[in-house]
Amino acid sequence: MPETGRTLAPPPADRAADTDRAADADLALLTLRLGDDALILGQRLCQWITRAPTIEEDLALSNIALDLVGHARALLARSGQLDGTGRSEDDLAFGRTDRAFRNALLTELPNGDFAVTVARQLAFTHYAVLLQQALADGTDRELAAFGARAAKETAFHRRHADLWTERLGLGTEESTRRMRAALEQVWPYTAELFDEDDLTDRLVAAGVLPPLAALRTAWQASVAAVLDRAGLTVPTPTWQGRGGRQGLHTEAFGPLIAEMQSVRRQFPGGTW
Repeated sequence: MPETGRTLAPPPADRAADTDRAADADLALLTLRLGDDALILGQRLCQWITRAPTIEEDLALSNIALDLVGHARALLARSGQLDGTGRSEDDLAFGRTDRAFRNALLTELPNGDFAVTVARQLAFTHYAVLLQQALADGTDRELAAFGARAAKETAFHRRHADLWTERLGLGTEESTRRMRAALEQVWPYTAELFDEDDLTDRLVAAGVLPPLAALRTAWQASVAAVLDRAGLTVPTPTWQGRGGRQGLHTEAFGPLIAEMQSVRRQFPGGTW
């Protein structure tokens, strides 16, 4: 009679395949989050086209948005490969509902006046450069290649944000007031960038991601140095906005997605 209550362990080859599939699923979720961050922030910056304070800034923000869309394409394409669905970057950008997006809330915040956009860029670019540099040193070869390339581009975005933060902070009484107000508005949404969960814990253990607490410490020092040069102080929020990583978004997100997906939804399957 066979023994009961016992199961045979799967052979080593099956266990290795299961491990590889789990690792791919984790990488698919990570690249989806990061791709959505870049896509949504790029879409927000595109809304400044023809509305920026100067022609020079119109071009600068357009170029930053273009870089972000390029980052999004690479990351979302990888996510579609890893999750087994075969979805393209276009499928992921234009074929999902708003609840399926996993971007941090910071990236979807409305542009507001120019100071709000500068504050949002300051917070995000300092985070993105540190993260991309860490990815470049990580164990996943494709993410490492992406991180090394993207960090160089994002460093220019960071410099742009730094210069405008200093210009507004050290400018007129009005510009200083607006920059302070913008920082207060944006800063509650920065904590979500460094939130840890089961996914990040596994990716840190695998050497793909850096410890997020250490990343946050480096980010705090980096942005504090810029704000100090600008005669500004780091806000101390009394609340923190979260939910984007779980598909829970702000009220402003639905109209943003509707605008971004309008052509694809009006002409499904269309090619140009």
